[in-house]
Amino acid sequence: MTRITRRALLGGALAAPAFIQASAHAQPSTVRLALLTPLSGPFARQGELERLGAVLAVEDINRQGGIKALGGARLELSIADAGANVEQVTAAAQRLVADRGLVAGLGAWASSFTLAATEVTERARLPWITLSWADSITERGFHYVIATSPPSSSIIPAALRPLLAMAERAAGKKPATIACINDDTAVNQANMKPLREGGFARLGLNTVMDENFSVPLSDAAPLIQRLRRSRPDLVLLGTTATSDSRLLLQTLTEFGLGQGKVPVIAPSANWGTPEMLRNMGATYLEGVIGVAGNWTSKQQAALNQTLLQRAGEPWLIQDTLSNYGHVLLVADALERAGRADRDALMQALLATDTTEGPAKLFLGERLRFEPNGRRANPVPAVYQWKNGRPLTVLPEADAEAELSWPRPG
Repeated sequence: MTRITRRALLGGALAAPAFIQASAHAQPSTVRLALLTPLSGPFARQGELERLGAVLAVEDINRQGGIKALGGARLELSIADAGANVEQVTAAAQRLVADRGLVAGLGAWASSFTLAATEVTERARLPWITLSWADSITERGFHYVIATSPPSSSIIPAALRPLLAMAERAAGKKPATIACINDDTAVNQANMKPLREGGFARLGLNTVMDENFSVPLSDAAPLIQRLRRSRPDLVLLGTTATSDSRLLLQTLTEFGLGQGKVPVIAPSANWGTPEMLRNMGATYLEGVIGVAGNWTSKQQAALNQTLLQRAGEPWLIQDTLSNYGHVLLVADALERAGRADRDALMQALLATDTTEGPAKLFLGERLRFEPNGRRANPVPAVYQWKNGRPLTVLPEADAEAELSWPRPG
């Protein structure tokens, strides 16, 4: 296999559409970015994946000579633990914004964490970039927030529309009925709200079952019995706890519905983690379809392989890819802003419109933003577990594998 050097990797990935020459006055020797992500508590693994992406990107930018428009200034990360709840996130954000030397911030991971953190960072006029999904992140009238993922209200419908068309081509029949099993957590209920309020109907899907359960789930058999009686064309599973996910998949298999016999859609990047494979095994996961804000792409196979080797992970997921891309986005905006100033940087971030540089780390061809900071026309990632790996199946231009869908009868 041809070895891709880091210089070759970043040569294209860091190319900005335009550079502003460094001004004659003295430029900072370092530009400092905050990273706020859970590094302790139940979400520490996801936080570590976010940290990994940001650290790798900073290393690459600095090896390539730093921020050219700032005289080669090096990027530096100030990393803070978001902890396990919004109170800890708020306290950590308050400590971060006390540092006036920070130019921008990244992360928080969970939407509830990001909402809490940005209440603090907005008052400090600190530009903040996140992969969190919640619509409200960019609907509060804030001026210093950038969100790169599709919002909760549209990510599942936007994923289902082409998925249903692909399923019709694969099986010769368009899926017409859906069964939903969700835990009662805020995130899954928020994901379901637009679907219940006409989203499924607009997709041509009739809901034959819609059940919620309290975490943790002690017995999945009654739910799966009802599911089997409803005979859906596909199932949507909204779970937060890995133990609940495992119990539901095991019970589906016991009832003869698992391993792709009835397509299962799981709207979460967490369903595609290496930990999910270790906890469940490839047999139970086979055929499960996940939805995320970002995933790997066949168009960036060389880039992904190089990052993968350095990351030491079996594969890359949304958390690492997006945070690598977020650092590239800040670097690109700094080059165009020409100074390490929060307001100038935020203006440059909002003015981003590129198919190069940071756009290479996200699905879809173009990276640009609406005035409220949400990515314009964001493309959701759809992946499917195949032989122990979660491979991108949509968008088709980025697909690493074809969708597997059972034929009726």
